[in-house]
Amino acid sequence: MSNLSLAKLTLRKTPKITDKEFQELRDFIYEKTGISIPLRRKYLVENKLGQRLNELKLKSFSDYIKYLKFSPQKEREFKKLCELITINETSFFRDIKQLTLFKNSILPEILEKRKKTGKKVLRIWSAGCSSGEEPYTLAIILHEVLKVSIIGWDIKITANDISPLVLSKAKMGLYNEHTLRTTPPNIIQKYFIKEARGYRIHPKVQKLVSFGLLNLNDDVAVKKIPRSDIIFCRNVIIYFDDEMKKKVLNHFYNNLLDDGYLFLGYSESIHRITKIFKSVLKPGGVVYQKNIKK
Repeated sequence: MSNLSLAKLTLRKTPKITDKEFQELRDFIYEKTGISIPLRRKYLVENKLGQRLNELKLKSFSDYIKYLKFSPQKEREFKKLCELITINETSFFRDIKQLTLFKNSILPEILEKRKKTGKKVLRIWSAGCSSGEEPYTLAIILHEVLKVSIIGWDIKITANDISPLVLSKAKMGLYNEHTLRTTPPNIIQKYFIKEARGYRIHPKVQKLVSFGLLNLNDDVAVKKIPRSDIIFCRNVIIYFDDEMKKKVLNHFYNNLLDDGYLFLGYSESIHRITKIFKSVLKPGGVVYQKNIKK
């Protein structure tokens, strides 16, 4: 048999997804994660998951849905599904105007309030942290602002994501030059250690961040997150429909301390969704503050 004939026999055709299968899979993903996948992204689902079906030797998306629901490996496969359907394109010091707002306005305000209480405690939640660039960036900014006085503070940045794959990368703390493309050279020199495989985040930065798996649709798990002074959830709720956005924003409201702030992505507006946050205009952009119920 020729090599060409052998290749034809071993090549598996990527399964196509029917409208019915897409709807069933979409409903399953929404029920589990709150992520809403519009019909126009049907082909992306087909492309991203088609290869996975081949790896599992499944003939159709109907078989894959049954595998997700009933297989002994369903929990592990659900984690794999989350990796495939989420986008994790990020970098250090992304959206610098917003981070400057955080550094120059919000952070000094919160730090001063905490100092006046006599309790130098700061809690930040990075919800949807991907591979760690955002929470590590926040930790670097804290070092830049507090300098040596950071020793006297009890600081914890809780960083969560739904994907075990990106969390494993975050915990490793090793990054390439592309991920650092928006990072000032002096910051790289101060807070990263050059290695043969890339740039490793400095241990003094890493120790401020605690990573964990979290589904924002899991009410019980979300309630276990420590109460926060500041929440970052940028470019995450754009994947939710209005009902799920409202649910997640309520989670954030309940988690935030009374004077706490919420940072969302530039393209994310919540005014028509809920009134539990008020927008605060600062130099560099808008941040949301918890509206205290009276």
